[in-house]
Amino acid sequence: MFSKELVLKHRTEILHALCSSGSAEPLERVLDILLAQGELLCEDYQNIQVPGRALYTNARQLLDLVYTKGVNTCMLFLAALKQVLPEAHGATIPFSECCSNLEKKQEPQTTFTQTLLAQRPSLVSQLQDCTDDALDALLASGHFTPAEYDEVQLPIHTPSQKARRLLDHVRSKGEVAAEILLQYIQQKQTSGSPVNKEKWNTPKEFFKYQKKLSSSLAAQSCFLSTYGGTSNMSLEDIYTEGHLELPHDCIGVHGSLGLEDIIGVAGTVNEEADTILVSGEAGSGKSTLLQRLHLLWAQGAAFQDFLLLFPFSCRRLNSEQRELSVKDLLFQHCCWPDREQDEIFQFILDHPHLILFTFDGLDELKQSFSDEHRLCCPTQCAPVPILLFNLLQGCLMKGVQKIVTSRPEAVGPALKKHLRKEVLLKGFSQAGIGCFVRKHHSDPTVAAKVLESLQTNTALLGLCHSPVLCWIVSQCHKELLGCGDGSPQTITDVYLMILRHFLQHKSPVKNSIGFGWIKEHLDTVLHLGQLAFEGIRTSCYIFSDTEMNACGVTEKDISTGFLTQSTGLSSVHAKMYEFLHVTMQCFFAALYTVLSTNTDHYIIPKLFESHVMKEMNMNSTCFGICLPSVEQQQQVSEREAMAVEITNLQMTATFLSGLLSQRHRSLWLNCCPRATVEKKVKEVVRCLSKSLRKHFRSIPKPVDGEKKSMHAMPDFVWLVKCIYEMQESSIAKDAMSKLDVNHLKLTYCNIGPVECTALTFVLQHLKNPVGLQLDYNSVGDVGVEQLLPCMPICYSLYLRNNNITDEGISKLIAKVIQCDNFQKIALFNNMLTDACTQHFSQLLKTKQNFISLRLGNNNITAEGAKQLAQGLKVNHSLQYLGLWGNKIGDVGAEALANALESSKTLVWLSLVCNGVGNAGACALANIIKNSTSLEELWLTDNCITKTGAECLIQALEHNTHVKSVWLKNNNLSVEEVEEMAQREPRLIL
Repeated sequence: MFSKELVLKHRTEILHALCSSGSAEPLERVLDILLAQGELLCEDYQNIQVPGRALYTNARQLLDLVYTKGVNTCMLFLAALKQVLPEAHGATIPFSECCSNLEKKQEPQTTFTQTLLAQRPSLVSQLQDCTDDALDALLASGHFTPAEYDEVQLPIHTPSQKARRLLDHVRSKGEVAAEILLQYIQQKQTSGSPVNKEKWNTPKEFFKYQKKLSSSLAAQSCFLSTYGGTSNMSLEDIYTEGHLELPHDCIGVHGSLGLEDIIGVAGTVNEEADTILVSGEAGSGKSTLLQRLHLLWAQGAAFQDFLLLFPFSCRRLNSEQRELSVKDLLFQHCCWPDREQDEIFQFILDHPHLILFTFDGLDELKQSFSDEHRLCCPTQCAPVPILLFNLLQGCLMKGVQKIVTSRPEAVGPALKKHLRKEVLLKGFSQAGIGCFVRKHHSDPTVAAKVLESLQTNTALLGLCHSPVLCWIVSQCHKELLGCGDGSPQTITDVYLMILRHFLQHKSPVKNSIGFGWIKEHLDTVLHLGQLAFEGIRTSCYIFSDTEMNACGVTEKDISTGFLTQSTGLSSVHAKMYEFLHVTMQCFFAALYTVLSTNTDHYIIPKLFESHVMKEMNMNSTCFGICLPSVEQQQQVSEREAMAVEITNLQMTATFLSGLLSQRHRSLWLNCCPRATVEKKVKEVVRCLSKSLRKHFRSIPKPVDGEKKSMHAMPDFVWLVKCIYEMQESSIAKDAMSKLDVNHLKLTYCNIGPVECTALTFVLQHLKNPVGLQLDYNSVGDVGVEQLLPCMPICYSLYLRNNNITDEGISKLIAKVIQCDNFQKIALFNNMLTDACTQHFSQLLKTKQNFISLRLGNNNITAEGAKQLAQGLKVNHSLQYLGLWGNKIGDVGAEALANALESSKTLVWLSLVCNGVGNAGACALANIIKNSTSLEELWLTDNCITKTGAECLIQALEHNTHVKSVWLKNNNLSVEEVEEMAQREPRLIL
């Protein structure tokens, strides 16, 4: 058969052979050969290799061109194809019917540039491992500029593509540049590679694979992909650091972390384990953080202790039905080595400490973590969940560092015992919000207007603490700045804003004023809503054509932009889709619950009962799921599996509450009967009231002598958020009228600025003043600002470990000075400096009923102590002053002692671990001498010697009211301790 007819007849097979791997390398190698043979001109090459165009389109362009050039070109093309393709890929193409071998081109190369073209295939092979060094030689000779250097080295290109770009640039430069490059290649062949690639006895193909993997990872990571790639934002340009910290129970660790600290030693709880957990709420930026980590590694900018980095998406692994081995998992899901696969895999097994795995979204696996099925052999095939769980617990690939991200609810004790450490991702700080908005908008005027709008809307500013919400607000800045219906206050408001933004930008409604816009797009909303609803119901986050069709989703619906193609799973024949973000899926599921007449009547009650699912019999149903009867041991595993499903159900319920608020009800009256909407509103209100009553009834009776307190659980915070989303003060008043406590404890409840806004909305309706304890959360300065409206109902506020700075304190003190009830504040373990003390000094001067100030473990020095002293001199009510773990020294201690010397109210004073020496101790002794109220003085872990201790003993001789003075761990000998203890038993040594 003639070669031209062969190309035409087997066009489909040739296209598949060139493109099915997803790599452009086979096509580019064929082009190299045809250029070297002179069958393609450089103009032909440029017309085929159009940047950004689909691989299949480029291949079709080549086939069309080859066919039009005639028989000889077709013959050479098929011979090149046979040389390039692996035998298996070319099996369906009958190469034997045409010329089977390429004859070496015999034309003499009279110039260096001609040599570059004629020897292109071999030169690409020689250059791909040393492009950096070749570029350095050209840069040093003055024939390349730094800009051209960077253009060749773009991280989106593979090593071989960089070599081709280098050859193209050099040819365009002329003879001298071509000569320099050829001389460099000759010297390299003579002297050998300048890089010692045998450091770890690596296979000869290892570094080629490393470059291929890093290039692939750079290409995947260079654009922001977290929100579905709805805009081609460079990750370098838009990335804004979220707040990373270690759990509050980590001893000796304070403050925020950098990205590379994730794999550092700080916070390690189990040195034998290899898995590091990065946990954060939905929308906190976990996926973007991993994307940034991948890009830094691929660029050689960070994490270079690892030779290979393998990234995995748990959402995509969820869809893997085959049983795989570790080798299959690495090479099929990440990057396939062109040669020596077995040798490279053996190197990975032999050097696990040089390898890093990342797993994004553990909470999106349908199966919960389990260590029941052990697997130790890396070549043994197993279902993906079993493979993954054995990797995380270290049965497989022991020594390989693994970073896994998840929402906190999905991580139970079964996995935590296998963790090396946990790192918490808390979203944006207030400075981070400003940074992100300015990066998002190239026009600084627009950015300034958006930030100004946020500053005037504290509720919206609190929402922007979540990166996904900050992105939505930035995306919809025109709607935000020209908001005719009032600025967004709730999460639901923000998501409705993006719903309108996407729908009307795709298909603008003529009359966008009023409530008719949702009706114009009702079919689309229902189709996407049903898809989201079914996905939440079945824990499905990636959808096939079959699932899309079952919900009536059309191309028009897809084009609105709420769904994005799941590139990791889609192929030419079958496309898979996912929502831009899991929160968007929950939002559409809530929309469907509001608008559809096909949902069962028990759906709303089940949404609001989901918080007690873990305590219910697993044979019950939730959202239509029927769980099979199982043994007791299996039930425990099932309960853990439901944790994330419950989180998504709760998120859906939160959106449902917001959609049925009075503010948005008119939208739905255009789409469904008023009676139906009102019935759903009443059902939500009933469910909220019922769930809160259950919480209140569970409050235990107070112990004799103690105030009645309620230690709320995270589910209480969720219900409060639902009430806030409904914006119904009547529900909040009714709920708080039934809460009769003196102290409300909300420690370790993942409370950030968004939750603070909701708590304020509800708690301000309390009948009696309450002590509010928010220790060990993520309130921050933004959250502090949200709490201000409920300060009049608080008599005490506890904010230990909440990343609060002086800026947040200045606003808080300005408010509480005006609140008659406010008497106590505790701010241990925050980020306060001397700048905050002027505000506390003013508070002490102004409030003569203030009784407790605790500022332990901050960054207050002697200057701060002097500021506090000014307020203490005129205050006549303070009973408790805690400044442990600061840096006030002798000078600060003397200033405080002089201010408190005549105090008739001070009961307790702590200056533990403050660098206090003898001068400070002698000054503090004057308080003991003169005070009629002091009971305890804490001076543990300071620098006091016998001289200072003698002053304290002499002072105690004049005061029988003082109960104890703590002097443990000071500069006293064993003999001095024994002698002083006998003389003064109130001295705790």
